Amino acid sequence: MNKMKVLAVDDNRTNLHILQVFLKKLGHEVILAENGQEAVRRFETDAPDLVLLDIMMPVMDGFEAARRIKGAPKEKWTPIIFLSALNRDENLVEGLDAGADDYLTKPINFVVLEAKLRSVQRSLGMQQESIDSLRRVQAISDNVLDAILSIDENCQITSVNRSTERMFGYVAGDMLGQHVNMLVPGLTGSKSNKADGLSAFLGQEQEDEALRKNGQRFPVTLGITEVALDNKRMFIGVIRDTSAQKQAEQKLRENARQLQAYFDQTQNEQQLAMRLMEKQLHRRGLTDRGLHYKVIPAESFSGDIVAASRSPEGRFYALLADATGHGLTAAISVLPVLAIFYRLARHNHTVREIILELNEQLKESMPIGRFVAATLVCLDEPTHSGEIWVGGTPEAIVFDRWGRSEQVFSPANLPLGIVDNGEMECQPVTFTWTPESQIVLCSDGLIEANDAHGKQFGISGLLAAAANTSPTIRFQQIEQALAKHLDGTIAADDISLMLIDCP
Repeated sequence: MNKMKVLAVDDNRTNLHILQVFLKKLGHEVILAENGQEAVRRFETDAPDLVLLDIMMPVMDGFEAARRIKGAPKEKWTPIIFLSALNRDENLVEGLDAGADDYLTKPINFVVLEAKLRSVQRSLGMQQESIDSLRRVQAISDNVLDAILSIDENCQITSVNRSTERMFGYVAGDMLGQHVNMLVPGLTGSKSNKADGLSAFLGQEQEDEALRKNGQRFPVTLGITEVALDNKRMFIGVIRDTSAQKQAEQKLRENARQLQAYFDQTQNEQQLAMRLMEKQLHRRGLTDRGLHYKVIPAESFSGDIVAASRSPEGRFYALLADATGHGLTAAISVLPVLAIFYRLARHNHTVREIILELNEQLKESMPIGRFVAATLVCLDEPTHSGEIWVGGTPEAIVFDRWGRSEQVFSPANLPLGIVDNGEMECQPVTFTWTPESQIVLCSDGLIEANDAHGKQFGISGLLAAAANTSPTIRFQQIEQALAKHLDGTIAADDISLMLIDCP
């Protein structure tokens, strides 16, 4: 199957357009729907070969749409692949329970999607071969090409058609007058010479095993009807060779097993990658008494990282970084940032030196179009002074003891990895603080987090959450305000928040 008819379903028109362009580029015919109800209707009218289905949609969500599609009467298997930003295990389980055959998290990795499409094409190709085979068998039956034989009341063969000769390898004369068990051993059971032994097969088609002249056994379906001729009992047997059908079914089962094995392997690889990432991310510096932080990934892996360390001289360093995109590719992008940050912080390097080193490494290692937004802060606690550099992340804010905005550090610099060090503005801003002040850093995922009505949390939400709060509960207040704003909805981007006590 070189071309498929694909039903793409997503309430986000941008995502739908990207899918349409991608699928058409691969040569597939594309049908579009913007909600689950429309998807069910287009499935019934257009009979697609494959459904790419979003989960979170208005009118009818993807889970319900999948259940209705799978419950619709149809002649062939139509695979459903969920494309969703929902990545928790319960979402995956619910999706598979609803009838999905595979699951791909957003943002879509189009290399993986293309590989899945090729796999589905192979499966549908085998299915089509099976369907064609079954149709051929049916056509043969309709044209009296099955083995048809008549059997008398003594279970002796009285006549056969040419298909019987071709099927069993005998000529007609070898079969006439012989017991029917020569073709279907054990057909009549213990009543080998009595017509009553055929009664179990009357009026219904059953599976059995037949025997060719060369001794080869093969699967058949057998149907027997009884007629009365000249006051004698006569039986008509119709035997169909189902070898091709069984082979096709076995191919489908094997393909399903391979798909499951591929899925299991992918899950195991993701779990291993997650354990490796967690080992890199969770360093001892993050347990510092003056630090509070939270990272909420949009997928299994987060492109946002937070890091903290104290130098032997007592300086406190904190970093919040946000790589382009989210998911595994974004998480991999920020791994070099961690190693460099912890190495230079341990040796008491300045903010400028750390920024230059990070930018040089990312410029050399990251492809064009990929970069890392970051905020780096260093506190010299004995002098109550610090340095901060903001590149591409939202503004950093210093709150006084009453939760009022005391200082704001705007994102005046480019993110890391875009230009060479010679073009990089890496001079940090120096600042001081009053007793019980706190610095808040965050990624744009927090600022752009939408509620159910599409309203962003925004800097205004952050300021409102911190207002009139004491330093000891300020972080919890911001967390609670964000949770109330989201109200159970899944954020479209990674969210990271860091609050640092200024001693």
